Amino acid sequence: MTEIYEKAVGVRFSPVSKAYFFDANGYDLDLEDYVIVESVRGRQIGKVVQVKTDYVNEGDPLKVVLRPASSKDLVAKELFNQKKDEAIEFSRKRLTELNLEGVKILDAEFSFDGTRLQINYASDNDEKVDLKSLKFDLLRNFPTVSQVDLRQLGPRDVAKSIPGMGACGLSCRCCCRYLTEFSSISIKMAKEQGISLTPAEITGMCGRLRCCLVYENDYYVECRKKLPKKNKRVITPQGEGKVLEVFPMRDSVLVDIPEVGRREYKRDQLIIDGNTTVSNEPQVPDQADEINIEDKDILALVSGNEDYEEPVKPEKESKTVNNGKAERRERPERRSKRERNTAVDKPAVDKPEKAEQRKSRPARQNRNNRTEKAD
Repeated sequence: MTEIYEKAVGVRFSPVSKAYFFDANGYDLDLEDYVIVESVRGRQIGKVVQVKTDYVNEGDPLKVVLRPASSKDLVAKELFNQKKDEAIEFSRKRLTELNLEGVKILDAEFSFDGTRLQINYASDNDEKVDLKSLKFDLLRNFPTVSQVDLRQLGPRDVAKSIPGMGACGLSCRCCCRYLTEFSSISIKMAKEQGISLTPAEITGMCGRLRCCLVYENDYYVECRKKLPKKNKRVITPQGEGKVLEVFPMRDSVLVDIPEVGRREYKRDQLIIDGNTTVSNEPQVPDQADEINIEDKDILALVSGNEDYEEPVKPEKESKTVNNGKAERRERPERRSKRERNTAVDKPAVDKPEKAEQRKSRPARQNRNNRTEKAD
């Protein structure tokens, strides 16, 4: 279902998280304003990061903004954030008592009114961990909390929740600074960019493929389409050779020529398959002369006779054509075998009786009679 909203705002609930759109509900809201909205996790306070007019929404209708956040709401949120450390410390202590190894408590989030608590944790094992006892202990220890949610995070989300230096040397990783969603990354992207496939070169702090592999992948793919592939034979100004390496960013390739050695050539200096030049300039086909020479003129020049005329071929008898098809000779209709036997023009032949056709045969002797004669 498609709906158009006069004004919609994008609200973010944490510094580096996805922005969700809500109907402004007639409020005059600007960037950096705080609002109270009804979300899946109950009532939450969020920050306006986008403002759009005539917003086209496809899917479920947008939820409305309940009201702009007041100063009292902001103070209440800050007070509950101070209890966040207490909830984390209590959860870690309780896990130690339960002897749950491999489970790490990462963060805790309170709703702005303190009625809802969410615990984010990670597990070293792929199997699901039973934390029902921890949930009941949190409800008893925090009287204002009416609901506790336990959320298990994946490796990328774990690295995002723990700030630190990236593998590239930046003081803060990309996922902690501005990445709100994780893109799908494959090993093919590293091959397209010529990056070493050793784990230390292509994996990040989370142990997964680096998110930065997708940043320039499309540009590398476009550049490689204009260059010959590796191990392809090309013709250079110094002779024919084989492509050893491709440098998309320099728009050149490294060619191995037997007589010369290894040389680097630009794209416009190469000839592929002996007749195709790799270049951005469109190739214009050679235009033929606008002189029409007929075959009879050439034969007249060869024979030396200016009044040369083509010999006239005798016309062949054309078959009669009926509606674009040659007529076929009519064939006599076939008659069945019974009709041919009973035809009038054919004399009837009396078949001899079966009894006369059979030759008289001697009667068979019984086995007993044969034995008697033998005696």
